[in-house]
Amino acid sequence: MSIKHLPEIMAPAGDTSSFLAAVAAGADAVYVGLKHFSARMQATNFSISELAQLASLGRDRGTKTYVAMNTLVKPGDPESAGRLIERLQTNVKPNALIVQDLAMIPLARQAGFKGELHLSTLANLSHPAGLEVAKKLGATRVVVPRELNLDEVKLMADACPKDLDLEIFVHGALCHCVSGRCYWSSYLGGKSGLRGRCVQPCRRLYKQGKQDAERLFSCTDLSLDVLTKPLLDMPKVTAWKIEGRKKGPHYVYYTVRAYQMLRDNPNDAQAKKAAVDLLDQALGRPSSHSVFLPQRPFMPIQPKEETSSGRLVGEIKREQKKLYFQPREDLHPGDLIRVGYEDQPGHRTLSIRRRVPKRGRMDIPYSAKTPGPPLPTGTKIFLVDRRDPELVKLIRGLEAELALFPAPEPKESKFTPKWPKDAVRGKGRPENVLLFRLPPRGRVNGRAAYWLERASLGKVARGQTGRAQWWLPPVIWPDEDKKYRTLIKEAIKNGGREFVINSPWQAAYFEDRKNVVLVAGPFCNASNRFALQVLKELGCSSAIISPELSGEDTLELSRNTPLPLGLVIKGMWPFGLSRFLAESVRLDGPVKSPMHEVLFVRKYGQTNWLFPAWELDLSEEYKTLDRAGFKTFVTMIEEWPKDVPKPRRTSTFNWKLQLL
Repeated sequence: MSIKHLPEIMAPAGDTSSFLAAVAAGADAVYVGLKHFSARMQATNFSISELAQLASLGRDRGTKTYVAMNTLVKPGDPESAGRLIERLQTNVKPNALIVQDLAMIPLARQAGFKGELHLSTLANLSHPAGLEVAKKLGATRVVVPRELNLDEVKLMADACPKDLDLEIFVHGALCHCVSGRCYWSSYLGGKSGLRGRCVQPCRRLYKQGKQDAERLFSCTDLSLDVLTKPLLDMPKVTAWKIEGRKKGPHYVYYTVRAYQMLRDNPNDAQAKKAAVDLLDQALGRPSSHSVFLPQRPFMPIQPKEETSSGRLVGEIKREQKKLYFQPREDLHPGDLIRVGYEDQPGHRTLSIRRRVPKRGRMDIPYSAKTPGPPLPTGTKIFLVDRRDPELVKLIRGLEAELALFPAPEPKESKFTPKWPKDAVRGKGRPENVLLFRLPPRGRVNGRAAYWLERASLGKVARGQTGRAQWWLPPVIWPDEDKKYRTLIKEAIKNGGREFVINSPWQAAYFEDRKNVVLVAGPFCNASNRFALQVLKELGCSSAIISPELSGEDTLELSRNTPLPLGLVIKGMWPFGLSRFLAESVRLDGPVKSPMHEVLFVRKYGQTNWLFPAWELDLSEEYKTLDRAGFKTFVTMIEEWPKDVPKPRRTSTFNWKLQLL
């Protein structure tokens, strides 16, 4: 294979030590986040001045710096986002920005950013046809979803146009829901994964029926390890990405070194064995190849197995009032251990102060002043970071070298965005749209809309096809391109005219827009004027915004909008969409969390929809939204599962909250 096509190894870094560990390991690129607009807000992240020094050191060592500004951009955010991009360009000069929100593309241009633009996996570009749209908008790289198998990655690579490349996750945490299609944390309390604030409700204990509570939605980590070899035959896959911006330097160094071995020595059995040994020492969760091998897919949810981050090293024991444990391996000064699970009250992270030998004894400090309740006997203890003497030495050497690259003088940005023009405010009464899976029995009081599937298209009378809206699904998988092209053509032939796309990339299906009306659907996650302008340029005549925004943000967006707006005002908005489902989870059966929240799972095609067992209902805000100029009000209708109790409550989602 030509050295020209050698994929770069991309390392995560959430703090300075991890960045330096990546450089010490020889990573080709490091991706980081700032204090704002980062999809990993729980990481320490960087200031501009810190990052300027690190990026300079990286350039000197041949390591690129990529900055993730991959959160949803709220209506009031574009000005501050643009200023931050301008300061990045002036002080840091990163090689690329990693973005989710469509607004970041025009903002980067306006702010004079000169690097590449990479579409985050949160942008959910999951099907080959959409790659042309990404290139048209100015992206140079697309991060493909973590749920794709090898054959599907090849489909994406074969369809990838000139001057556009692909990046694939090879190692790290898996989310239960598809990136960019998870509203679980947000629906339960305003902490949005699209804004980098996810509280990981999928990692909790859940119970279905009479079974014991288990981690029914908590995924093991992904580790492609020896399966990366076929990717070397795909020149369009130019980057192997390691997930883990909340991990420590030990994890970063070991994973980078391992994947370098696998990339550079694909036919060397000894190198493969050494690489796998390094990954075993990296302190991630238990891992699997997930669904990457199409002929041997593995469900990455094993409810009865440990899925906590770090390596299990012991359990709490009790001697009178004292808590202690006996580690399964030596612990060294500087190692970090986490006592308990992240969702367990009273869990804490402790630093090892002195060496504790294997099967020795370490007391767990606890007093009345310790936050949270005392942890019970049997509580698991995990090793989450190590301080290897050799790695510490390497990092300290780079810290001394870092002093040779002084931080730039801070300069305030005076960037002011050039805002999109407002739409002419439409006249007439608002339209109520009822979204069905199949044609309902009886009369519909409002306009009917249907998910575009063979079953619905075949049962809607030909004369009604033209009066209905046709909604494309929020996720289209690589092997479904042909299916949806065929269904769209058939719908148009039967008189269909109005189509709702639920990702910007689905605009690729409508190259010939003669007599076709495109609407940007709520899963496009449009939340600001710049994103709406991009959707307008892609051919959309209106947009249904996500109900994830707060009421204040929703009304602000309506005041200055390039497109007429709609909103999902009622019905079954999902927690999220997933390609994974544990074998023990029964479809359409109630699943209960420790907080007594009930959800159910329903499968459509290749995708599992997770629904809360209570509806979204913003109907009390109808008059407010009408006065604000909203023209379309959508009700999402699902047949209620017979085994799930009817709810006594509804949700206003984030309407009365501040979306963090």
